[in-house]
Formats: sequence, structure tokens, C-alpha cells
Amino acid sequence: MSLYYIWTIGCQMNKADSEQISASLEEAGFQATTTAQDANIIVLNSCVVRGSAEQKVSDKLDSLKFLKQGHLKPSIILTGCMVSSNIEQLEERFPHVDLFLKPQDMKSWHRWLQSKNINLPQCGTPLIPARPPLTTYVPIIKGCNNFCSYCIVPYRRGKEISHPIDEIREQVESLVKRGTKEVTLLGQNVDSYGHDLPSKPDLADLLSNLNDISGLERIRFLTSHPKDMSLKLIETTARLDKVCECISLAVQSGDNDILKAMRRGYTVEQYRLLVEQIRSAIPKVAISTDVIVGFPGETAAQFQNTVSLLSELRFDIVHVAAYSVRPGTRAAKFNDNVPQEEKARRLHLIEAMQESIASEINAQLLGEIEEILVEGKRKDRWYGRSRTDKLVFFNSDTCYTGQMVSIKITSAGSWSLRGNECDTCCTSAI
Repeated sequence: MSLYYIWTIGCQMNKADSEQISASLEEAGFQATTTAQDANIIVLNSCVVRGSAEQKVSDKLDSLKFLKQGHLKPSIILTGCMVSSNIEQLEERFPHVDLFLKPQDMKSWHRWLQSKNINLPQCGTPLIPARPPLTTYVPIIKGCNNFCSYCIVPYRRGKEISHPIDEIREQVESLVKRGTKEVTLLGQNVDSYGHDLPSKPDLADLLSNLNDISGLERIRFLTSHPKDMSLKLIETTARLDKVCECISLAVQSGDNDILKAMRRGYTVEQYRLLVEQIRSAIPKVAISTDVIVGFPGETAAQFQNTVSLLSELRFDIVHVAAYSVRPGTRAAKFNDNVPQEEKARRLHLIEAMQESIASEINAQLLGEIEEILVEGKRKDRWYGRSRTDKLVFFNSDTCYTGQMVSIKITSAGSWSLRGNECDTCCTSAI
């Protein structure tokens, strides 16, 4: 039996790409394995947004060299944002890799499979897995036109290209027929969806179109860019019953000069107003954000502006990262003058502050009843997520996978909630 192994690091777009590669291999008769040593095909899906991620990919690739001398002699494929136009450098650095595949280049992937006499019964793009996850990522726009000064992604994933609404709807309907209950619409800048299509639909139009799909329970979308989020999108999110009350809205810095150097295209004041508009229209919304600390030239006072903004706006989740130089970006030419130890100090300060804020926000849910889409079990406890993307655990002898369950919250931490089945509420299979 032919086996494949996929290792994925990085953003949700990478995870969606890996799901497509996995679906194609299963269409061709392969089965997944959890160990690279047993696989005939090994796929590493890479990320280079930060230097630490790139180093993990390099280490993983190096660790696979010895497999080429084994009896299986697997094919090794590198894909994701580590693969740029300059394939020659990668070939010199990793001669044991059989294929360097640019992100989302499924045509080249299919050609490579065919060159190995591996044929795909299903020729459609995107491929629909035979057994898709209950919660599935659906890319709706690839690439990015923003060129933030610190970001390598536009150089690796190219310009924005939107998928037509009809194509996306057909994909979601097929996923739902095969068991998916929740979809997350993906884009490097999901709010840019549709601007390049002939009829100029936007993300709000797409959400309205998908909302009436029978059997689809929930819709999410990410990642949103503050300069492109419209009032129409906010109002549509508030109006549609299947669109969840959670929004990912990266701020990156709380200082206007740093935002300008980052080429983010908005000010702190504009960002603050946008958050106010979202919370006014969607009172129970959960907002997550991203922050970079130690950007070139960031002074102690500018960092404090970020701390003050996070303390004021009180996000449900803050993803914080220390700046690392990405060769080829505009910021790579800046003087990276914030010492590494100071970057680490700033990162840990925000992490500690956010842990406290998240605990306080989640504590407000004690005694509340949350509707949970149950995804499975971890350590003998059922788990799933609320509409606001809170991870919830509960105990039960009943099999609840794939069901919507009402849970009364009994304890709350920074990163998850616990509760009990609500006897007085409906528990519905879907």
C-alpha cells in the first residue's frame, strides 16, 4: 500500500493547501501516515514569515536526508512560501528534494504526479476530500497586493486572484454533502475578495450567497485588513445567521509612525474607530489581532503606544511576534536596531498582559450557555468551538462528534473554557 506524509507549518492558507495535496493523493489511492519513515511521498509545506519558521523547515528537510538511503527511497516535495522563483538556490541547498512546488500551484503538482504514473480520477480544481473535516478551510482569494514592508508573502504567493462566487459555492456545497458543517473563507487579505472579478462582488456578497446552503451551520472568514474592511461587511456579518461573531483584524502596532514604516495604510485612530463600529454592530463579537514588536526603529515610547492600545481595546486573542528580517522585503533595508533580548522582553510583556485580559474576558462567560460544534475528543474530553471561536471542553458518555451541543460554562481560563451539558437546552444532531 502506498502511503504519504504531510508536515505543515504556518498560516491557515498553508493548511488549506495541504488539504488539497492530501485530497489529490487520496484520490490516487494513497493513504496518510503519521510517520515520515513509512511514507512513499513526503510533503513539507513551508512558512518563511519569520526566521524561526524558516529554520524549522530547514531542520526538518535535513532530518529527512537519511530516508533516501532506505528501502522506500521516498519522493520528497517542498512547497509553501519557502519556494520562490529562484529554485536553483534551493536545489543546491537541498539536493535530496525531488520537487520544489510554488504555493497553490496545483497544476504543476498534478503534472508531477502524472510523470510518476500517478493518475487522478477526479480532475476538478479544487479537489473535494472524500471525508473532509467538520470544519474546513476554503481559500477564496490567493495572493496579496498590499506589500507591507516586513512581509515576504506577496513575493511568494503573487498578486490577488479571486475565485468566482459560483465556483466557491459549488465547492462548499460539495463539502457539506460529504460532512462539513463549518467553513472558514480564507485570504491573505480576505476583505479584498472580488475586486478583480468582472462583476466586482465583495466578501459581503459571497457571505450572503453561502448563507442559504442547506446543511451548512457556520461560516467564518479571515484574515481581514483594517484598511479594506467595509461597513457593508460589518453589517452583513451582523445580519446573517450563519456568519459567526468573530473577526480577525491585525493591528500590528499601536504607533502611527511604525504603522507608516510598515506600510499598513491606516492610522491608530482609524483602527480604533473600526473596532468601535464592529462592536456597535455586533455586540457579542470576539476580535483577535496580530502584533509585531521590535520593528526597526521602534522606541520604548512607541512600544508603549502598542501596549496602551491593546490595554484599551482588550482583544480576545493577540498573536504577538518579534520582528525578524525577511530578505527581499522593504524592511530588510532598515536598521534592525532593537536588540534581540529587548524584542523578547516586549513580546513576553504583551503575552503576560494578554493572558490576564483573556482570562477576564472569558470569566464573563461563567454561567452562560454556549452553542458548541463538537469536533472530537482530547484526553477523554469532548471539545469544540463556540460561535465566537472559544475552545470549550466537556465530559459526556454520549458520542457527540459532529453535533451542536449547548454547554453551560463552569470554568474559564485564558485559552479555553469548560462546562457541562445543559439539561434544559436542546442538543441537536446536524
